Order: sequence, then C-alpha cells, then structure tokens
Amino acid sequence: METSSIGPDRLMEWEINKCLDFLKEGKTILYPTDTVWGLGCDATSFKAVEKIYSLKRRMEHKSLIILLDDSAKLVHYVQDIHPIAWDLLQGVGTPLTIIYPSGQNLAANVIADDGSIAIRITKDEFCRKLIQAFGKPIVSTSANITGTSTPLFFKNISPEIKENVDYIVSLYQNKLQAMKPSRIIRLFNNGEFEVIRQ
Repeated sequence: METSSIGPDRLMEWEINKCLDFLKEGKTILYPTDTVWGLGCDATSFKAVEKIYSLKRRMEHKSLIILLDDSAKLVHYVQDIHPIAWDLLQGVGTPLTIIYPSGQNLAANVIADDGSIAIRITKDEFCRKLIQAFGKPIVSTSANITGTSTPLFFKNISPEIKENVDYIVSLYQNKLQAMKPSRIIRLFNNGEFEVIRQ
C-alpha cells in the first residue's frame, strides 16, 4: 500500500494494524514513542525480548522499559504497588518511567535480576492505540546499539538497527523536534523513591 496517499488518521490505523501483525508473530518493531524512537516487541514473549537484546547487543541482565496505555493495568504486571506510585503518576506532566520492586506476568528476560520492572504509562496517541489493540505491554528501549548515543531523530538511527529490525513504522520519520528519554524514578517497597534520571 502506498502510505503517502492516505490521510493521517487512516495512516495511523494502517500502521497499528501492520505493527500488530509483527508483534503477534513475536517480531520486532522500530516505532515512535512519547520520548525517543524505540525498539519494541511483545513484553510477555521471552523469544521476542531476546531479539531486542540481540539487536542492541545488550547484556540480558540489564532490564528493559515496557509501555502500558493505562495505569489501571499496572496491577497485572506489578506486585504490591505502593500508594505513592499513584501520586507520582498523577503529579507529572512529562514522560515518567517508574522502576517497581517486583514485576509479574512478563517475559523473565524483561525483568531485572533483582525482580524489578521499569514501566511507563504512555500518553502518546499512536502508542496508546497500539498497546490497547495488542492487549499486552510492549517493550520500549532506545533505538541504538549499546554504548552508542541515543538518537534524537529518526534519521540518526544507525543503519544496523534499521536493517535488522523486522518492521519500521512510517509515522513521524521527518519530525524535526528533538525528543529526549523519559525521567526515571526507582520506587522502593517502603514508599521511598530515588530519581535515577531527570
């Protein structure tokens, strides 16, 4: 299909359906998020997550961020959520990733060695609609080889990433506004937290 000839709403719908085809088959996607361009896959599939680590040449003991479309779904993937988490989520207007002490119902290799899991509730329209349609969380890790700088624009993503990912979303590739990674907060069982990245 020639995507340049259709309107933005239909293009988004078409791209979501294409992504769903690949995600359901355990494949990887390169897609725009509420922060930087991300590498994604089904966060509940061990084999799909393995492909992301391979793409990034990243050690598997370093966990990955996952995206959800609605904070109400956190209870499915996080054990014993401290009430302060809801305050943190309500009080921030910019993208926020929270590292929760104990993840569950996810691929074992998306959870850190200490059992923690990093989750961001995305407000981006494309990501929200994709996750809602998929019905499961999606991995979101920056589209770069480990050890290299995070690309702030699509054009800066390395050829190695683009050539080896299974599908590249066509939306927003020419967007000129530089994005940045999310703020990261680590939440502890006692309700205390620390800022990992501003």
